[in-house]
Amino acid sequence: MSTFRVLSLLCILGAVATFALGASEAQSKPSKPPAMSDPLTSQELYNLYSNRSWIWKAGAGYFANRQREFKSWTADGGGSYGLGRWFITDPGKLCFRAVWYAKSGNAPALTCFSHRKKGNAVFQKREPDGDWYQFKTTPARADDEYRKIRSGDYVTARMNRMKTRISRGN
Repeated sequence: MSTFRVLSLLCILGAVATFALGASEAQSKPSKPPAMSDPLTSQELYNLYSNRSWIWKAGAGYFANRQREFKSWTADGGGSYGLGRWFITDPGKLCFRAVWYAKSGNAPALTCFSHRKKGNAVFQKREPDGDWYQFKTTPARADDEYRKIRSGDYVTARMNRMKTRISRGN
């Protein structure tokens, strides 16, 4: 594999990391999940993400109910978009596998988040090396990351524009 190809793939994976690190802006980062917390059930995870878009600083991801399709775009690194599937694995774990496309090529990536609950709070961490932080509270707080998750598809139109832009080489 040429040096250019390796660098191109690293740029694409950097854009993927932007999506997954959007959650790192949360303030509370305990190194371990709260004591006496429980993993979210598959149904709870499904309810949190199904047919919702996760908006972040320079892009968004959409977790479609239909065929568990995952779509995403980011403006970072010259822009890229991702297409794949989202799924729920171990208790409390949500993952999405996507192929990310950029001007320089494409690369597959798998991203997973673990979720646990305690009382009125849901905690999240990116696997495998992320930090636990408070993701969602009831009642909602102004700094909840979950406030960036909105019902509906806020991704497809922008992703299609990014796809066109990349295919034209602009």
